[in-house]
Amino acid sequence: MDDWLTAARDRLAAAAGDDPAAYGLTQAEVDALLDLARVAAHESGQRTNAPLACFLAGVALGRNESAALADLVAAAVGDAASS
Repeated sequence: MDDWLTAARDRLAAAAGDDPAAYGLTQAEVDALLDLARVAAHESGQRTNAPLACFLAGVALGRNESAALADLVAAAVGDAASS
């Protein structure tokens, strides 16, 4: 993660009373979230849908610990990921 994102992660973890290490992102997670953001912004025509869709993916992941982020993103984007 870059410096800005690392600082934001640290502040979020502190606000939640949590360990920042629990907020790490793998390259696969970064790629999946950026793909979701791309599809959400372009397919919907509303750039504001990109961060909101990523938030919803995070909520879904948090509510289902056995889910994989990549699977949730694939479900959210459907066939749009291939366009």
